Amino acid sequence: MSTKNGKSPTVTPELLQQLPKTDLHCHLDGSMRLTTILALAEKQRVKLPADDAPGLARAIHQGERCRDLVEYLKAFDITCSVLQTEEAIERSAYELAEDAAKENVWHLEVRYAPILHTRRGLSLARINDAVLSGLKRASRQYDITTGVILCGIRNMDPRDSYRLAELAVAYKGRGVVAFDLAGGEAGNPAKDHQDSFALILDNNMNTTVHAGEAYGPASIKQALHYCGAHRIGHGTRLAEDGDLLTYVTDRRIPLEVCLSSNYQTSVVDELARHPLRLYFDVGVRVSVNTDNRLITDTTVSKELWLAH
Repeated sequence: MSTKNGKSPTVTPELLQQLPKTDLHCHLDGSMRLTTILALAEKQRVKLPADDAPGLARAIHQGERCRDLVEYLKAFDITCSVLQTEEAIERSAYELAEDAAKENVWHLEVRYAPILHTRRGLSLARINDAVLSGLKRASRQYDITTGVILCGIRNMDPRDSYRLAELAVAYKGRGVVAFDLAGGEAGNPAKDHQDSFALILDNNMNTTVHAGEAYGPASIKQALHYCGAHRIGHGTRLAEDGDLLTYVTDRRIPLEVCLSSNYQTSVVDELARHPLRLYFDVGVRVSVNTDNRLITDTTVSKELWLAH
């Protein structure tokens, strides 16, 4: 892009806000509005760690660095506590897409694990219908397209992941665009969920796997070779294995980079040492994403500003 005099424009936060964007790695339950959590908790009589927005923000936002990913993920206990009804799920999906559209995100892929929203007896299908309903409502009102990525959970029974893979297949062509594996990597190898990915691939669906975030290149290898990942969520530690880096680059396997959350979970010591620049220089396909708009307290525009 250039101006009338042929010079490239100065990159500013305002310019990044105006540019069309994507967000391909965004968790529904990590991207709620504080005000919505408070309203839902009051309606559902759910006890929160604070009863006002500033206090709840302190409990949820991970602006200060955590010891590790496990500590970071504790914030999801708060958000998921109020995401147990169809109304709450539909509303949160709608608001997420609305918030993204208002910063000029043209395409949003929302990922979540339906099994985390069954505490009050909702079926997996009703949960997914609620998410799709909220996203479709937003798409009718705003200039944004959306897709849903269903997540298995590493530290849960692989049979649960298989049920979620079956759900993804059932919704193929009806809003679900891919299957993912999320959760803590250490001690929870992706290969344990290989059957779920075999089902997904057998039905010609797309796959992405959280890997190389809190664990090393071995996790990325499993995602690629056991699960057939078409994209890698994070992939921050890919830089530790030059041969694997070449493999990923040559096969044009995209990385879903999430700068702020990688810093907050202590995956990188400082943002200046994040390998994004290396990946860009050697030709890895990368996208810049939010991960969790609420928990990380970020937007795509903010992440692109950090990346520039």
